[in-house]
Amino acid sequence: MPLTLPPFMKHLHQQFRNLILTVVDFFYPLFKKVMPLQTFRYAACGGFNTLLDIILFFTAYTYLFHGQSLHPLPSLFPNLIVSAHIAAFIISFSITFPVGFYFSRYVVFQETSGNKVAQLGKYIFVVFICLMLNYGFLKIFIEVFKWHALLSKLLTTLLVVSFSYISQKHFTFKTVVED
Repeated sequence: MPLTLPPFMKHLHQQFRNLILTVVDFFYPLFKKVMPLQTFRYAACGGFNTLLDIILFFTAYTYLFHGQSLHPLPSLFPNLIVSAHIAAFIISFSITFPVGFYFSRYVVFQETSGNKVAQLGKYIFVVFICLMLNYGFLKIFIEVFKWHALLSKLLTTLLVVSFSYISQKHFTFKTVVED
């Protein structure tokens, strides 16, 4: 049995989606000659979500963890240590993951013909790969190259966003064209 939202939630969703589309599409004429509407919406929504991710990462790393490693469960796992940049990444990811799916499904790739549950599964798969790329790049840039955490996060974001756009467009939210 499919999950259905109560009428007030459907209305709230439509209002929120329409607000996002109105704001994003307002700026599209400035970019109309450079890119198609769907690419612009992805850039705008992805840019917002990426900015949110970076702000959350920076805030958690700097003010919540103070750049210090954590011992989250010392009595159960005395040797478990989580570095501040990985803990900050986990916090930012836990918020930007659902925001990103919402934007992708209901704003950017809204004409997609796929099943929402199947798309969510594909989205989770692509995001898992992005998660691993984020983790790996942050580990390499910060721990091996000894780069600053914020610089490392910015470069990682650039690399992962490029991969994500291509994957989401051609795999997760691929539209099926019928003859």
